[in-house]
Order: sequence, then C-alpha cells, then structure tokens
Amino acid sequence: MTHPSDNNRPDAADADTSGEPTQPAAASAAEAAADDDGAASPAEATAPETAQDAADTTGSGEEVVRLSTENERLKDQALRALAEAENTRRRIQREKEDATRYAVAGFARDLLEIADNLRRALEAAPADGLADHPLAQQLSVGVSMTEKMLADAFAKHGISRIDPTGEKFDPNYHQAMFEVPDANTPPGTVVQVIQAGYVLNGRLLRPAMVGIAKGGETPQRVDTEA
Repeated sequence: MTHPSDNNRPDAADADTSGEPTQPAAASAAEAAADDDGAASPAEATAPETAQDAADTTGSGEEVVRLSTENERLKDQALRALAEAENTRRRIQREKEDATRYAVAGFARDLLEIADNLRRALEAAPADGLADHPLAQQLSVGVSMTEKMLADAFAKHGISRIDPTGEKFDPNYHQAMFEVPDANTPPGTVVQVIQAGYVLNGRLLRPAMVGIAKGGETPQRVDTEA
C-alpha cells in the first residue's frame, strides 16, 4: 500500500542533479585551477633553454679551437721529427760512402814515396848514355813500366797526380817552398815542381811542393851603340 506522502517526496536522482555540484566534480575543478596557476608562460620556459644552448655553443667553439691548436702542434712535431730522421739518414749514408771512397787513403800515402823514387830513378838516368849500355837501358825500361803500372793502379782507385807547372798557385793543393824572381811570369804562378802532389777522389792526399814566381822589374835594355 502506497503512502500518500511518498508521492510528494522528491526523487533521489532529481535531488542530485538539481543541487550543488558533487564532491568529485569540485576536486577536479580545484586541480585544474591549481594547474593553471602553477604552469609557466612559454617565454619563461624558453629562456633557460636558450641560455643553456648558448652556453653549450660557446663551450663547443672553445673545444674546437683547443683541438685545432693541439692538432697543429702535433703536426709540427711530426714534421720536425721526420726532417731530423731524414737528415740523420743522409748523414749516415754520406759517411758510409766517404768511408768506402777513402778507405785506401792511408795505404795510398804509403805508396806515394815509391812513386816518387821511381820518378827520381827515371829522371836520374841520362837519356843519351843509355844507348851505349843495353843493360842500363833495359833497367830504365823496366822502371818506366813499373811506374806506369803503379800509376794505372792509382787511377783505378781514384788517385790522381798533381803537377801544377804553369798554373796559378792554389794553397788548397800546393805548398810554396820558395819564390823565383821572374819579370816575364805573373806573380803567384808555379814555375817549378819539387815534389808532385796527389788527390784521392778529389780529397788531398799530399800537396805539391812548388816554387812560385815572385815577379820583378823587367831589365832595361842598355844602348851600347855610340
């Protein structure tokens, strides 16, 4: 049986929709308002990021400059080391070649006196008197052949004889022993060779001992005719 007052009681659903907002709806609205208050503006959010980007860019530029400087320094060191190694290699190669070319220098000096004595023997033999002495003539021929064989051996090993007669005096290859007054010869000219010199592949073994022209006044012609 229905009570009359039940017809006049408002429905629960109607009461909920027509009254104040429910508690969950109010909480959502409050959270949204809090989010709106706490959110930063786009300008405020971009400013720190822009400053950080500028700092990163500056740091990267400095790092590039530092690495470039370091690269140039290491490159310079490498080039210097390479040049020094090449110079060392060339010096060692040159010393090796010199040792090979001039290894016989000491032995050659010892043979120079033999060559001198053979030349003295030939110069001492009278050219006109050998015809009357067959044995002496044969001996002279043998000495001459020996001298030639020795000269060929010298040439084979790069040893050359210096005979500067008539040449300009050169202190690098000649040793002046005396001066000869000679008005017809330019001063400093070699006019006499006392002992021949020798060179080994362009390097001096022994200087030539020479006499050089001193120069002087030309004798005046005296007219003896009346």
